Amino acid sequence: MERKTVHVAVYDTFADWEIPYATTALAGAGHHVAYVGESGEPVITMGGMQVVPNLSIADLRPDDSALLILPGADAWEKVVPPFATAARSFLRAGVPVAAICGAVTGLAKEGLLDDRPHTGAAAEVLAATGYRGGDHYREADAYTDGDLITAGPTEPVAFAREILARLEAYPPRVVDAWFRLFRHSDASAYEVLAAHEGAGGAA
Repeated sequence: MERKTVHVAVYDTFADWEIPYATTALAGAGHHVAYVGESGEPVITMGGMQVVPNLSIADLRPDDSALLILPGADAWEKVVPPFATAARSFLRAGVPVAAICGAVTGLAKEGLLDDRPHTGAAAEVLAATGYRGGDHYREADAYTDGDLITAGPTEPVAFAREILARLEAYPPRVVDAWFRLFRHSDASAYEVLAAHEGAGGAA
């Protein structure tokens, strides 16, 4: 796949730990990672870090992007909706969207999961939004359905695995080794990564 910018949504109270496995590995694969805020103003993460967006959501265009990543947030009901609307335009344009934790719930509330297989924090959490996609819920660490990737809050490594595979950032055997190393501390996987320089800084 042609190297393009990967856009990551950032908003106040977003969960810092849910995206760095993906962003680090993507940067290692040669992707440019850009952070998108509702405005250009700095945001404060759940862990207290300050992040300054590279651009605002008004300037976000699917044609300029390889992928839109949406992390969860404590205040997801307030901060995710504008990005859920952007996610709709991305999916309509055939550009992948990856959501984890509260962002998945935000997509459910937007109606984007009514007809798409997906996973999330728990089936009952998504059901509370009143969405109509309960029959499409999958019990999985992370799940890819075409251009949509979803994951629960405890699965940042599996979330990254699905992103790396969808963008073909590394060959499948390298993605598998990356997952085995970071998820299972499988030392034998390191040799595969070492032979493929730059896989998320593991080589």
